[in-house]
Amino acid sequence: MASWGLRLFRLHRPLGVLAGAMVLLAVACVFGLLLDDRTLVNAPLWAKPFKFAVSVALYAPTLAWLLSLVKRGRRAGWWMGTAFAVGMGTDMALLVWQVLVQDRPLHFNHETAADVTIGNILATGAFTAWGATAAVVVLLLFQKLPDRALTSALRWGTGLAAGGMGLALMMFSASPAQQRVLDSGGTPSMIGGHTVGLEDGGPGLPLLGWSTVGGDLRIPHFVGIHAIQALPLLALALVALSRRYPALSNELVRRRLVWTGAVGYAGVIAITAWQAMRGQSIVRPDFWTLAATAGLVTVVALGGVLAARVPAERHALRGF
Repeated sequence: MASWGLRLFRLHRPLGVLAGAMVLLAVACVFGLLLDDRTLVNAPLWAKPFKFAVSVALYAPTLAWLLSLVKRGRRAGWWMGTAFAVGMGTDMALLVWQVLVQDRPLHFNHETAADVTIGNILATGAFTAWGATAAVVVLLLFQKLPDRALTSALRWGTGLAAGGMGLALMMFSASPAQQRVLDSGGTPSMIGGHTVGLEDGGPGLPLLGWSTVGGDLRIPHFVGIHAIQALPLLALALVALSRRYPALSNELVRRRLVWTGAVGYAGVIAITAWQAMRGQSIVRPDFWTLAATAGLVTVVALGGVLAARVPAERHALRGF
């Protein structure tokens, strides 16, 4: 762990500080979940800080590694990483203060002027982090890396991650009940929410909290932002597997498999977002959700087969 931390600090010190702080917060949250039975919006008080800490602890080192690959615009990349660290670090500090210290909801809270101010600062930090990630996507478009499959994975992964962050904007629209209060001239204590079709705080999956009775926009948001890890890991896994499966030593095969994986990943984001927007729980998919999922699986499976076979056929024709 010490060696890993030193490497991360060498890659990008602000992101290293952020990752280290999130690891400490995650450990503290584990003890909080075990020893503190308080709840907030019908969920364990420590659950939200734990989920965010783990997510950011994974995201920050990944972004630092991506920035280490940037040769053109390296200084601009460093500043983008720093902007992400400051923006996300600010948001995490507000989360700890509002949830763990004040015992109050962080997101969508309009109960007091202080809550609104905290929400505005939170939004600024989130937009800063999103903008920094989007800028890294642009920087990666102009980089030439030795492995083209990894290049594709990095571009797809950061692009989908930026889109996944953007999906959070859908959570800030007023629900029908909240809109009725606004239309009557009142000010609801909460404006926006994770759940579609219902108010937040209903039954949810253990720890994750994703609604089991309605649509939940956190799901496509979560899937989207972690494309930045999933797709580069796919590219690296294909390289590792090439020692056992010779077909994967062909760079074109790996690149096409990465494209196939990226299309599949984008499909998962789209299906979970579509499901959530229709007010449908992730654990109660209807016929159309299942049909779309089956179609996606079929497309990805066929794409994987074609990606592996076409170069081999061309090679055989050339030899003939």
